[in-house]
Amino acid sequence: MAKMAAATHPIDLDRSAVARYIQLASLFRRRIESGAWPVGDQIPTVDDLAAECGVARMTIRQALDTLEADGLIERFRAKGTFVRKQPVEDLWCEVKTDWSGMLLARDGARIEVLSVRKDARLASVSSSIGVIAPSYLHLRRRHWRDGRPFLLADVYVEPGIAKKIPEKAYRTKTAFKLINDVPGLKIASAHQTLTVGAADPDASHLLQIPLNAPVAHVQRRASDDKGCVVFVADGIYRGDVVRLDIKVK
Repeated sequence: MAKMAAATHPIDLDRSAVARYIQLASLFRRRIESGAWPVGDQIPTVDDLAAECGVARMTIRQALDTLEADGLIERFRAKGTFVRKQPVEDLWCEVKTDWSGMLLARDGARIEVLSVRKDARLASVSSSIGVIAPSYLHLRRRHWRDGRPFLLADVYVEPGIAKKIPEKAYRTKTAFKLINDVPGLKIASAHQTLTVGAADPDASHLLQIPLNAPVAHVQRRASDDKGCVVFVADGIYRGDVVRLDIKVK
């Protein structure tokens, strides 16, 4: 017999701009992660979940399609849907909060340079962190691991600094590592900002995730000892592969 739905309170899906089926897929994934839906057990029926969540059965089916595509559940005609395995615990990448951690490359990751543009203007950074240069070298990079993209990044480097960075480095080094290794460059100030959002059509396509799927926007910026903004990296991480750990004591 199918297990009864775990929740006892109505689920509010209207507070987020993220598509309902994606929200539900995240909720059901957490139930599998927590053991509320154990591996090998049958989960509630589509009708039961639709009643619990207050959505159409088609929305539940779309959410379950997502879990099935990830190999977490398996459907059997006339028998029901069963939990096949728990989500992989390796989240691929942690967003580090200290300088030394930000310099580390992800194990098994590779960097793909999608485009390079010279004389790009920088308009997405507050001038309070330093003086914005007239132009920057702009690279769009995509980071892969285990055959799946997990980070899309727009990297801006001040032209004078960019000349000192070997071309190969743009395909092998993490964002802050690029400037950390530049001879004679003194970084006086470095900042990182993380916000949570939803994937737009561009990010959805390049990261191979559904439109409006959860993503983490991470901006990293650095200024030299003269107060010039020499580096900015705007990154979009897949929400299902990123974790932020902060040591508080």
